[in-house]
Amino acid sequence: MRTSPTLRRKLISVAAVSAALLTAAPAAVAVAQESAPTPAAVPAAQTEAAPGTPAERLIVGYKSGATEAESNKAAAADAAAKAVKTGEDVDFQRRLGTGAALVDLGTDPTRAAVADVVAAYRADPQVAYVVPDRLNKPTAVTPNDTEYAKQWDLFESTAGMNVPAAWDTTTGSGVTVAVIDTGYVAHSDLAANIVGGYDFISDTAVSVDGNGRDSNPADPGDWYNAGECGAGIPASTSSWHGTHVAGTIAAATNNGKGVAGIAYGAKISPVRVLGKCGGYDSDIIDAITWASGGTVSGVPANTNVAKVINMSLGGGGACSTATQSAINGAVSRGTSVVVAAGNENTNASSSSPANCGNVITVAATNRAGSRASYSNYGTVVDISAPGGETRTTTANGILSTLNSGTKTPSTENYAYYQGTSMATPHVAGLAALMKSANSALTPAQIESAIKANARPLPGTCSGGCGAGLADAAKTVQAVKGGTSTGTTFSSTTAVAIPDNGAAIESPISVTGRSGNAPSSLQVGVDITHTYRGDLVIDLVAPDGSTYRLKSAASDSADNVNTTYTVNASGEVANGTWKLRVQDTAAQDTGTLNGWKLTF
Repeated sequence: MRTSPTLRRKLISVAAVSAALLTAAPAAVAVAQESAPTPAAVPAAQTEAAPGTPAERLIVGYKSGATEAESNKAAAADAAAKAVKTGEDVDFQRRLGTGAALVDLGTDPTRAAVADVVAAYRADPQVAYVVPDRLNKPTAVTPNDTEYAKQWDLFESTAGMNVPAAWDTTTGSGVTVAVIDTGYVAHSDLAANIVGGYDFISDTAVSVDGNGRDSNPADPGDWYNAGECGAGIPASTSSWHGTHVAGTIAAATNNGKGVAGIAYGAKISPVRVLGKCGGYDSDIIDAITWASGGTVSGVPANTNVAKVINMSLGGGGACSTATQSAINGAVSRGTSVVVAAGNENTNASSSSPANCGNVITVAATNRAGSRASYSNYGTVVDISAPGGETRTTTANGILSTLNSGTKTPSTENYAYYQGTSMATPHVAGLAALMKSANSALTPAQIESAIKANARPLPGTCSGGCGAGLADAAKTVQAVKGGTSTGTTFSSTTAVAIPDNGAAIESPISVTGRSGNAPSSLQVGVDITHTYRGDLVIDLVAPDGSTYRLKSAASDSADNVNTTYTVNASGEVANGTWKLRVQDTAAQDTGTLNGWKLTF
């Protein structure tokens, strides 16, 4: 059902309410009674260690003067008595510095079991309080980079990409990103993350470095005089474009200077294809092939194979068969290819490689979260990311590493740029974070997860901006922990999802497995739907147990194409598993195209 954005925003998250409860548990619960008293419900705050997660341990504080407050033996005996009373595992572990007792409830207790034990302690007149022993995690650390406060694109709540919270999980270590661009001009805020690349410019008129292809991807400058790149084209100073892109992806971070990179634990391989007036398809095709580990005649084997390629470049026309072939080869070798939608404020279907297949095409948003005025748009766009817009102030652009030279390299500096060229490295950096968090991810899974975990644009977009605004923390959280490479069982039978109707089910028969399902069962779902926020998706185990994969939400994007991870270790693996899908509101329809289980 398509409700107004205002109404959607007013919907209250149950998870948020649970989180609020955790901040302050009432000492007592007053309940109005008209008949015989009944026990007050145990607050969720006293049964859960985190929203939706039952506590495995409790901290019990005894009143002053209680024997259990002074004697470990008495506290242990009290725990044993509570175990007998509730029929649950209750074991005294140790005394805390405050005098409270730490009590263990065994492995994976149910919420009901925890509630019973909490209620038993609360009913004890000698107990002052009982609270969960919650598991805390590091909070997102604000980098000490001197210009970080200007990087609104990383952290601002309105239209930033929610990057800092992803750093709690990964910083991109172990992943190389190839920046196929103008090369690299030396910069101390990038140097630590630069690995070997290559200069693929074969035409010396374009390369302006005095030679053709070689192993030195240094950027000598791409300036040109008026008319030199075509009639009516004005003069331009050197852009140092590749260095700006590289800084967004992996500038050194927490080094007390400059800017922070999105995947600052990753490495950058500069691959030079753009020089004076641009670069040729033939060079770009070889660069894609080589960067992803393919073989290019006359070029040494790549010792820094990239799992992510960033191409903040483009031209008009259809995607050529030659370019598509190179992209397909890279993806088949496990490399994600992220490309710019283009800056002509037109449909990206007329811009290549934005209109190629097997790529992640990125549109640009401004600081308010609307499509930037220059950004291309359309159905070929997969995702949007901050690209900045400097019409009113340069501070609304994207700040990154650069050089002050107008023609040849001079001193290093930082500058604000705008463009889909700036949006693209945001998504390439996110892909690097994902690959670092889960090395088994395929390019298709990376693209699907980025789109499935995007949030709606906070602003407006005319023409189509893909799945929404990329969200780094949400996406990394969704894919971390590894994707199983075991046996896959799948169903490719399409099932129509009725509008605001009864749930449909699609079965998969699992055979030949021994024991229980894994604790990280992978459930791949492919649904076409015009308003995925209406959908509720459950996995149904052979014994009828259900696992909620997706709840209905105020999410106006199309389709569900992602992989969920389920702890199904309590279920026998063999049997008939079902995917249950229900459309819970009117006006939108869809189809379950297929789904799969990977053990």
